[in-house]
Amino acid sequence: MTPLLNADLHCHSVVSDGTLTPEALATRARDNGVELWSLTDHDEIGGQARALAAAREHGMRYLSGVEISVTFARQTVHIVGLGFDAEDPRMVEGLSRTRGGRGQRAREMSEQLAKVGIQGAYEGALHFVGNPELISRTHFARFLVDSGVCKDTSEVFRKYLTDGKPGFVPHRWASLQEAVSWITLGGGVAVIAHPGRYKFTANEEYALFSEFKEHGGRAVEVVTGSHTPAEYLSYGEMALEFGLAASRGSDFHSPDESHTDLGALPFLNPKLTPVWELLADRIQ
Repeated sequence: MTPLLNADLHCHSVVSDGTLTPEALATRARDNGVELWSLTDHDEIGGQARALAAAREHGMRYLSGVEISVTFARQTVHIVGLGFDAEDPRMVEGLSRTRGGRGQRAREMSEQLAKVGIQGAYEGALHFVGNPELISRTHFARFLVDSGVCKDTSEVFRKYLTDGKPGFVPHRWASLQEAVSWITLGGGVAVIAHPGRYKFTANEEYALFSEFKEHGGRAVEVVTGSHTPAEYLSYGEMALEFGLAASRGSDFHSPDESHTDLGALPFLNPKLTPVWELLADRIQ
């Protein structure tokens, strides 16, 4: 398949921290011209069967997907998995362990916010949670906007919930090796998600790409909602340098919050190998 394919291989539903159902996302993707789609909820594959059924109903091709939270160099990094067996027990059990610490982390976040005068944050965040196992910073951010503490989620993450700000509580996620192995042992391809978002030094970023490839990772998101046009170019060059395929995905969460809509990104540079070429036999 051509690089000039409207593929959106990164988005989120109410099963994790999005605001639309898998069915509504599929409809939106189809309406925006998406030809190949994947639902990649955070640390959760409970929406996969619904997403596949909706994609088929709309005549879109589909790849199974997930976005796994990983700790690397004291930061949280996200690894997208595409085309894996969503019933593989190693993936199912690994994600269950990864989700396990979110509830306690959320209560600690609420306690921190209470110390700066913001009461009831845990209960408030729960109103925005589709799956309580996956309560996250995003749900707290929606509470802070809804309650008038901040005008939008961008202001939230400038003032709260990030390292050094009230409400930030780190969590120990999966290791890079674990995440890549769950994906690849299930027949899928592991992808470094939105590398431009991480605050790594050049050496740390090089180490991430190097270790990712050593563990069997095969692709990187080049064109994604949080990248600038300059980053499309720079991470395209890194894909070539490391011999990685390139992925494309909006990272869409909500019509009201996301800057980039499903299917609205530029096409991949034709000199890059699209990740879907590695997954031709996994497309449903």
